[in-house]
Amino acid sequence: MEKKYSFGIDIDGTVTTPEFLLPHINKAFNRNLLLDDVTQYDLTKVLNIDAQTFYDWYRKEELNMYSNPPVQLEAQRILSKWHNDVMLNFITAREENSREVTDLWFKTNLLPYDLLEIVGNTDKVIAAKKHGVHLFMEDKHDNAVRIHEELKIPVLLFDAPYNRDTIPDGVIRVQNWTEAENWVKKEFGI
Repeated sequence: MEKKYSFGIDIDGTVTTPEFLLPHINKAFNRNLLLDDVTQYDLTKVLNIDAQTFYDWYRKEELNMYSNPPVQLEAQRILSKWHNDVMLNFITAREENSREVTDLWFKTNLLPYDLLEIVGNTDKVIAAKKHGVHLFMEDKHDNAVRIHEELKIPVLLFDAPYNRDTIPDGVIRVQNWTEAENWVKKEFGI
């Protein structure tokens, strides 16, 4: 049976809680950051450390950090409900080496999906276009705006302190998965 819609969905900060990296960062860099302290997406600026130091640490720890991040409240229930009518295309900037741990995380958390597209540094716009998505869900401000502007589709931006810059019409800020569900029900009837 062909599904009515195709959604593009980011993982980190969208399906996972936005603060899931903080315990790892705080331990590694001897900090006590809270989510409200993360007012920029670029963590090297938040931490005031050089990019190479952060990158080296991140590459060493990423699989551990991706192994069990908490799922946002209601995400599993809502994604399961949508799965009958919607192609769930998870499009993530994670690297290819994380595919196995990411797939296991989906299975462990009973998160349904049709596609796991790991794009790394590649543009999410390309993947979203390739899969003909009707809606995208994202937590990175720049990605949300570009996807909306280039593909002319609505984007739900999951609110976080690091993404509170101005957004254009067509990028809709949501606080949680219940707000996302209500918006999708109103706009798509599911």
